[in-house]
Amino acid sequence: MQYHLNGLPADASVDPSLHHPVPKAPIDTSPVPTDVDVLIIGAGPAGLLLATQLSRFPTLKTLIIDAKPSSLAQGQADGLQCRTIEIFQAFGFAEKVLKEAYWVNETTFWSPGEGGKVLVRTGRIRDTEEGLSEFPHVILNQARLHGLWEETMAGNEAGLGVRYGWGMKGLRIPDKGDVEVEIERMEGGERQTVRAKYVVGCDGARSPVRQSLGLEMKGDFANQGWGVLDALVVTDFPDLRLKTAIHSANDGSILIIPREGGYLARFYIELDKLGSNERLSSKNITAEDLIARAKKIFAPYTFDVKHIGYWNKYEVGQRLTNHFDDVPAEKRDTLNPRVFIAGDACHTHSAKAGQGMNVSMNDAFNLGWKLASVLRGHADPKLLHSYSEERHAIAQLLIDFDREISRQFAAKPKSKINGTNTEIEAKETDKDAVDPAVFQEYFTRQGRFMAGVETTYKPSLVTSSLTKHQHFASGFEIGTRFHSAQVLRLADAKPVQLGHVMKADGRWRIVLFGSTQSPISADSAVSKTCTWLEKVLIPRYTPSNADIDSIFDVRAVLQQPRQELDIAAMPGVLLPHKGEFGIQDYEKVFTDEASYGFGFGEIFKNRGVDREQGAVVVVRPDQYVSAVLPLGEEGWVEMEKLFAGFMIKAGKGSNGHAT
Repeated sequence: MQYHLNGLPADASVDPSLHHPVPKAPIDTSPVPTDVDVLIIGAGPAGLLLATQLSRFPTLKTLIIDAKPSSLAQGQADGLQCRTIEIFQAFGFAEKVLKEAYWVNETTFWSPGEGGKVLVRTGRIRDTEEGLSEFPHVILNQARLHGLWEETMAGNEAGLGVRYGWGMKGLRIPDKGDVEVEIERMEGGERQTVRAKYVVGCDGARSPVRQSLGLEMKGDFANQGWGVLDALVVTDFPDLRLKTAIHSANDGSILIIPREGGYLARFYIELDKLGSNERLSSKNITAEDLIARAKKIFAPYTFDVKHIGYWNKYEVGQRLTNHFDDVPAEKRDTLNPRVFIAGDACHTHSAKAGQGMNVSMNDAFNLGWKLASVLRGHADPKLLHSYSEERHAIAQLLIDFDREISRQFAAKPKSKINGTNTEIEAKETDKDAVDPAVFQEYFTRQGRFMAGVETTYKPSLVTSSLTKHQHFASGFEIGTRFHSAQVLRLADAKPVQLGHVMKADGRWRIVLFGSTQSPISADSAVSKTCTWLEKVLIPRYTPSNADIDSIFDVRAVLQQPRQELDIAAMPGVLLPHKGEFGIQDYEKVFTDEASYGFGFGEIFKNRGVDREQGAVVVVRPDQYVSAVLPLGEEGWVEMEKLFAGFMIKAGKGSNGHAT
């Protein structure tokens, strides 16, 4: 799609394909509910994802508030990792994002040429390595992303909307009972108290929720200012439509991020170093200052700004709080958390690698299903400790990565002697100078982390510590996200990405990879495992009035040709009767075969699945691999241990209160 030729619209959250955008729904001014299951404070990416996740469950009462008078109209962040698009697929709007967004396919690197008076391209790399994800790294205005989240949550079962114009004024956590939060209408000053079983602060770097918990952001600023400029420009620089890092000889660096629509681009522009006690807010920096600095960095190329859609300035700093909930370390054995923080409320860093919005949404995706499981009576509240334990470790990795990538972005490039290949540091004061080749190599090496697929959760209640069976499916590493691959649906021969059946609906997935035995045979490991699931595990945790797959969604990938398989002969758990009329679900079984015109996923080969023995891959509701087990009794025993550690048997539900 091409759009924004004549500048950004006043409201970039609307669908750019519509010539006459549908007016937004008016701000909800009805009374705010005073008793809820979850109160979310802050409607940024983390808060909106969390609210959308919880809106999938109509029995849960969720309230999301934001102090802003209305939804975001112009973006702040814009980079969306491969892993983030996988999450969007689980929520049902990845296709819209891919249609509208800029796809980051290549990254180029520019440094000073001979004498430092010209810029030369020193490298060009593929942005995302082959096979990392079925989705690309893309760029889309944050305001548009907010619009998509709000559309999705409004259309979900609970029909949720953001209550704009309300901010938090105070928070009290009693020893027993609900958390009490005083909120205030920003226009008029009306106040009221909301009681919530759980409160989540997604309220930014200055988070009132974090402050009310007495949690400190620890870290420092790098004494380096940057400007960000979204603009329509005319230039003779050849790589404007590629993600590009430019190191100039003496005027700093620029990172170019082409924007959606084909015309707009974002420029992260390095500003002057700050003094040890100096803050960027004290400097009267204007958009014109950013443009002037950009022209110096781009020289001898031209840089003529025709329209500014958005600009800002910020300081680089890496800060992190020591945990993400209200329970101090010394009390974690006796208390369960009731108040959480997510996103920028927990961790802040630079924008260079496009991590902030993505990591924030992954925080919320980790927490959302856990809250829903506890509140719906399916899981013990002790499960909620795993949120801070898992996400704090990831945030620390992010801080360490960002500190190094920010240093390399801000460093001067190493110069050359008389145009030869002998690299030297131009001056003694440039001891931190970076060889352009080293910078490119670091950028390439960190590609998996920047794509969001490097996350590995450590053993916990929901991630098995048992690794002796990992060889049965070596490509589905325990603790990592389920790496999708194409399979063929048995019932209709349709090619399907297996990961795309794993929707953001709070269900566990148990994926059976068949052995060489015929799955139709009652003596096969697949058939016996299906019988055990149907007769033992599923009824233990599934309410009697619910569909058989409402807690555990069992799928099978078979290696026999589909012509040899009769779907009507499949075990009952793979052809279940569901819904009001008991209709059969024909979409549980897949084969590992070539498709008609859409390639061959070869999932057994590409994900290292043992063809002789098969495997069981247990996947969490947030799409991370919980366990890899063998088909048969040994696998059943381990599944029983795993789920007994945190799940509540059907009929013995919890009220969701922490005790």
